[in-house]
Formats: sequence, C-alpha cells, structure tokens
Amino acid sequence: MTFDKGSLILLDYTARIKDNGEIFETTIEEDAKKSNLYDPTRKYEPRLISVGEGWVLKGLDEALTSTDVGQKLSIEISPDKGFGERDTNKVRMIPQRKLGEKANEVKVGDVVELDDRTGIIRYIGSGRVQIDYNHRLASRILVYDVNVVKKIESNEDKIKFLLKRRLPIDDEKAKFEYNNDTVIIELSEDISLLDGLQIIKKAVSTDIFKFVDGLNKITFQEVYLSPKAKDSSSSPPSTPTANENAESSSPTANENAESSSPTANETVTSDTSPRSDTSLRSETADKSERKAKK
Repeated sequence: MTFDKGSLILLDYTARIKDNGEIFETTIEEDAKKSNLYDPTRKYEPRLISVGEGWVLKGLDEALTSTDVGQKLSIEISPDKGFGERDTNKVRMIPQRKLGEKANEVKVGDVVELDDRTGIIRYIGSGRVQIDYNHRLASRILVYDVNVVKKIESNEDKIKFLLKRRLPIDDEKAKFEYNNDTVIIELSEDISLLDGLQIIKKAVSTDIFKFVDGLNKITFQEVYLSPKAKDSSSSPPSTPTANENAESSSPTANENAESSSPTANETVTSDTSPRSDTSLRSETADKSERKAKK
C-alpha cells in the first residue's frame, strides 16, 4: 500500500553526495557521528513529512509516494530534482569593502550574507571577492538511504507531531487538549519567550487546520509558574500524602492573585477559519542547507 499525497509520515534518512560519500544531512545519530555534522545538543529522531507536498527535495518527494511503512530503500536524486544545475550567472565578483566591517577577516570557503542572499566565497584578491550564490550541492548527484518508520493517522498524533515540527519541544512537553472542533495548546514559559512566537503559532495553526478535519478553533495557553511551583516541579518525585495533596506544588488561588506574572488562564487564541492547503517548507531542510553551505 503506497501513500496518497498529503499523507503524514515519519522518515529516518541519511543523505550523501554520490561521488564522495560525504554525509550532508541525517536524522540518525550514529551516522551524524560519522560525519562533521554531529550536534550533541540536537535530538536525532525521524522527521515528519507530508508526502508529495514539497517538504523535501522533489526527487525524494516523488519516490516516497511509492513506498510503504517499514520499507528501507536507497534513492538516487539527479541535480534537476535536487539542488539544481550550477549556474555561472550566480557567480559575482564584487569589491571586498562591500562585505562591511569584517571584510578583511573573510577567507575562501566562508559563507556570507549579502543583499539578502547567501553565498560562498570562492576567491579573494586585489581588493575583490568572488561570491558563488549557487547551492553548495548544485550539480551533484545525491543518494538518500531512507526508512519509512510510521504513518501518522490519528488526529492526536497529527497534532503532536505538527507541534514538534515548528516548536522545540519533546513528546512529554507537547501538551494539548483535542475535543471535537477545538484544540487547546499549552505552551510552557521557555517556549512562550521564543523569538517570533506569534509567527510560529500562526504556522502551527495553519498546519493543524490543514491536516485535522473539522476543527474550528485553536487556543494557545501560555503558562507561567510561580517560583514555588518551579522549585516543586524540579524536586525528585515522591508519593504524595494527604497533606501534600492539600498543599499542591501548583499555584494556589492566593498565589495567582498575588503573582505579577501571567497565569495559566491567560490565553492567546487563534479563531481563524481552516486554511487552504498552503504549507511552509520544513525549517529542518533550511537549517541543513545552511550547515551544508558551511
């Protein structure tokens, strides 16, 4: 049984350049440790993908429509379905001073941002710099070793994994309530302080409306705990006694009244109508491109 367009799946993969075997992206920790990509702060786990909707490279997207859960395969991707052919018109020679204050610190191979574009420095000399705006993997044949781990089918799982796609949260921190036509999402204090949170919430809402039928309303609750509650939550768990239950570590009514911080009852609500099937490209892919360029 193959996947229909729009099916949500979890995919493990390792992507290599065919001619030299260099790993440029992976969801598998062991493979990351074999390359220069390993990041000890990152959690390596299967990636959420909507099949056939451009969340990954075109060649990989097309191949996934013919796969099934539990299937492992190696997919070869040509440049026209990967990062494109190299274009000489995307290579420019500019005065070195245009790079600003750090113009004299750059070196060949550095990745720079100029005129809202990202490029790689290919040559420096005589006060001039050659910048290549082609993707580092342009004209390269790529090989993806993939394993389709799971198809996401329940609405609860869809909501959980769509939240994790946009927000840096673990399974146990993806707190939400789903009831008929409403979803209430709880955001902890550290998440509430993220830069660009309003944009992220809008994107999460768009995703959930698209993949979960029948929803009319999504509410975000930003939760701020009192210092006492934070201390209690960080203490080792123990079996509560009757008295301990009466003196819960959660903020009491009096504590909430005396606290200057927002409470769990303060919410940010998205009450928009369900969106069309417009989707945003995975941030993971964007990050991997930047790593590849570096």
